[in-house]
Amino acid sequence: MNRQIKRVEVQKDYKLLLTFIDNELRVFDMKPYINKSSFFKQLEDKEYFKTVRVSLGSIQWKNGQDLSPDTLYLKSKLISNLSTVS
Repeated sequence: MNRQIKRVEVQKDYKLLLTFIDNELRVFDMKPYINKSSFFKQLEDKEYFKTVRVSLGSIQWKNGQDLSPDTLYLKSKLISNLSTVS
């Protein structure tokens, strides 16, 4: 799978709106990851959570927390696929 992210927007309740390079929009819920792993514990801070950025086709926070683009794609919910819109 080669799903790369070109844009990320923070949504309420620890969700991320992801735009993939094929213009597919998906929502990813970070809450289960924050609650499960100490690696993501810092993301509970909402101001820190907002520092997420696109990095090398995926997303990353300032202190190195990240997820693979495949995980983000497979565990997210489809919102729309703009590449199929005429």
